[in-house]
Amino acid sequence: MPDSISVWVQQRGNKAFASTYAGGVFRRRSDDASSATAVAEQDETTPRHPEAPKGRPTPKRSQAEAGRRSRVSVPKDRKEAARQSRERMRIEREKQRTALLEGDERALPARDKGPVRRFARDYVDSRWSMAEFFLPYAVVVLVLSIMKVPTLQLISTMLFLLFFVMVILDFVRLGLGLRKALAERFPNENTRGAVAYALMRTLQMRRLRLPKPKVKRGERP
Repeated sequence: MPDSISVWVQQRGNKAFASTYAGGVFRRRSDDASSATAVAEQDETTPRHPEAPKGRPTPKRSQAEAGRRSRVSVPKDRKEAARQSRERMRIEREKQRTALLEGDERALPARDKGPVRRFARDYVDSRWSMAEFFLPYAVVVLVLSIMKVPTLQLISTMLFLLFFVMVILDFVRLGLGLRKALAERFPNENTRGAVAYALMRTLQMRRLRLPKPKVKRGERP
C-alpha cells in the first residue's frame, strides 16, 4: 500500500512539473513575441532621428518629385481630367510651334522628323520653284478676271492655264531630282512620302515655310 501511494504521488509530481515547464516555455515565447511586436510598433510610430539609419535606400530627388506630381495631378472628376488633358495638348502644340520656328529637331511633329525629311526640305529650299509664286500669281489673275474687260479676262485665263502647266512641269523636275538624290544619300533608309512632302512645301512662299529654311538659295544640302 505505501508503495502504490508513493508511485501515485510521483506520477502527480511529474505531471505538475511538465505542466509548469510547458506553461513557462510557451509563456516566455508568447511574451517575447508580444514584446517584439510592441517594439516594432513603437519604431514605426516614434519619429526617426535624422542621423539614424532608415533601413531602406533613399529615393532619388527626381523619383520623389515624380511621385509627388503623380499624386497631385490625379483628377478629382471628369471635368478636371478634361481640363488637364486640354492643358497638356496646348503645351505640346506650343512646343511644336516653337520647334517649327527654331528648327529644334527634338520637338518637331512626326511628319517633319528625321534626316530624310530634313534633306528633302533643304533640297527644295535651296532651289527656285514655280509653285512658290502660285499664290501671288493667283491674286493677279483674280484681279484681272473680275474686270469688265473681256480682253483682260481672256488674258487672265490664258495666263493661269500657262502658269499651271509650268508648275506641273516644275513639280516633275523637282520630284525626279529629289528622288534620285534620296536614293544616293539614303540607300538603306525608308524614303516613302518624302518627295510628296517636299513638293507640298514648294507651294508655300519661302518666308512662310515651316520649319524655317536652313539653307540659302543655291546652297546644296
